[in-house]
Amino acid sequence: MSAQPKIDPSRLIAAFPEVDPGLVPFGERVLIQLRTPKSRSEGGIILTEEVKETEKWNVQVGKVVALGPTAFKNRDTLESWPEGAWCQVGDFVRIPKYGADRWFVPIPGKRSIDQEDFALFVLIKDLEIGGQVVCDPLSVIAFI
Repeated sequence: MSAQPKIDPSRLIAAFPEVDPGLVPFGERVLIQLRTPKSRSEGGIILTEEVKETEKWNVQVGKVVALGPTAFKNRDTLESWPEGAWCQVGDFVRIPKYGADRWFVPIPGKRSIDQEDFALFVLIKDLEIGGQVVCDPLSVIAFI
């Protein structure tokens, strides 16, 4: 189930920088890091604040960072689901736009207040994960 897309690792690092989220999920919660909005287009055009804000709040693709101890388990017996976990740490998944607890964490070594200098995390219930992204997670468009 964990088919990882093949893309340039430096692009993934920029979109999903290594940051300690400062949280360990409880229960059935799944901790996901959302894609960090870019300041420039791939062609080098500086993006407006409006475009960056729209991307920040519409991104629905993230990287699984941690699973709570009862994620993907029967809540009564704590046995694993018959089909197993829907995702693993490191997988890219699609989540709903609304209903998750979101927060920002500064990226170490960055000093400005630009959106690219913060990592965005989401805490969501296991049942709310829509599916695994098996293509390039950076190619998924959140809005047009």
